Amino acid sequence: MSHARGVHRYTYADYVALELASPTKHEFLDGEIYAMAGGSEEHSALAAEVLRALGNAVADRPRRVHTSDLRIYVEAAGLATFPDGSVICGPLEQHRPSPSATALNPLVLLEVTSDSSEEYDMGLKLEHYRTIPSLRDYVIVSHRERRVTVHGRSSSGAWSTRVAIAGGRVAVASLDLEIVVDEIYRASSVA
Repeated sequence: MSHARGVHRYTYADYVALELASPTKHEFLDGEIYAMAGGSEEHSALAAEVLRALGNAVADRPRRVHTSDLRIYVEAAGLATFPDGSVICGPLEQHRPSPSATALNPLVLLEVTSDSSEEYDMGLKLEHYRTIPSLRDYVIVSHRERRVTVHGRSSSGAWSTRVAIAGGRVAVASLDLEIVVDEIYRASSVA
């Protein structure tokens, strides 16, 4: 997502009012509102494959896997966003000023990159996500190559980055899951 500076600064209340009236999802950050473009068919398929793996890993534990319809609010950054997927452990902690289905407590977040979002997903959004106290793993799936990156927080609070490419596997430690790269991209045209 490209974040060019706008000329109007919005309040969070302005954002909430827009979200309640709009069929389009928007992201809010630093007084700006950004329309979220629909993803490609390839983007959707990659997200679905990772969501399937996350759902299988969750099984009967008190965790729920969510699609991009669940809004996440990052308190430290004032960011309201719709990641491609998330896992919530236990009851959803609702951000009260937001419309319903806005969580404060993701355990895992998923983003599938695109030409317009790749730099943001791997840079500023990563920085914002790392401020979420409950977050343990941030999974980034590349749209350019067969590559899955997992930024994980250890029990000591230290972050590490693990990357797997074609033929490899990468751990999502909070779910005791290994994502097999070739399974995620099995029907993909991404080389």
